[in-house]
Amino acid sequence: MKKNLLIGAGSDLGVNIDGASLGAKTILNCLNKDIILFEQDKNIKKSQDKNDLKKNLQEVNEFNQKIYDFLKEKKEFCLTIGGDHSIAIASGLASLKKSPNLGLIWIDSHLDYNTFETTITGNIHGLPLASLNGLNKDLSKFHDGNYFDPKKTVVIGYRAYEDNAMDEINNIKTMGVTVYTTKDIKEYGVNKIMEMAYKIATNNTEGIHISFDLDVIDPEIAKGVSVPEKNGLNLEEIGSILEYIKYHEDILKSFDLVEYNPLNDKDKQTLNIALNIIKKITE
Repeated sequence: MKKNLLIGAGSDLGVNIDGASLGAKTILNCLNKDIILFEQDKNIKKSQDKNDLKKNLQEVNEFNQKIYDFLKEKKEFCLTIGGDHSIAIASGLASLKKSPNLGLIWIDSHLDYNTFETTITGNIHGLPLASLNGLNKDLSKFHDGNYFDPKKTVVIGYRAYEDNAMDEINNIKTMGVTVYTTKDIKEYGVNKIMEMAYKIATNNTEGIHISFDLDVIDPEIAKGVSVPEKNGLNLEEIGSILEYIKYHEDILKSFDLVEYNPLNDKDKQTLNIALNIIKKITE
């Protein structure tokens, strides 16, 4: 059994909705483990200016640099608990710093592939995947290594078509990222989609980093997220995804679990799902 290191990245600086900053601590407090928790400065007042398209850029970078500097020195298998999805810039690049040739699987209802030129909200949690592929260099100045190859990057579970969807899709197409939608999963089944995703992400790589956003799950099942999107995956499908990941755990180098928002949870349903995901990945 591999040695696991769980850390909390308690930040919601990348999203205009409050609450995800509490997610990591809430989850870690339920685990019988030593707690390593990074939390955002409680004195920070997040930008709510609709014209600010680089909201909290300095604060996000300062927080992410702390996570990055900590994780890049660790030899254990690292599972990073967010926090909003902007924290994945730190965790993903830290993993890549240790293993410079990794594939990337992004399990999320959103593409998170905006740039500062295409974002319409300025919320940085909509930019991290693009940043891990080498775009948005203002969000990774602390990193001096490789970026993930977009042609070995796969999105699973996309279904959120926003006002600027074509801009993000054009970014994705230009970079060569593969996207499997929720509809694809329903049509072809989890195992077929995971098989294709792994084939892409493991093609001549040393392993993979997986970033799992809880909003990929249908909000009727998991309300405790900041940006829910209807018609998501059910628990059976999530279970099959986790089974596939576990079966191939020898190539999994690091893992994120993000966007748990306890302020929106109902009867701890989403919390329990998050705990089960962590148990499956780490045991």
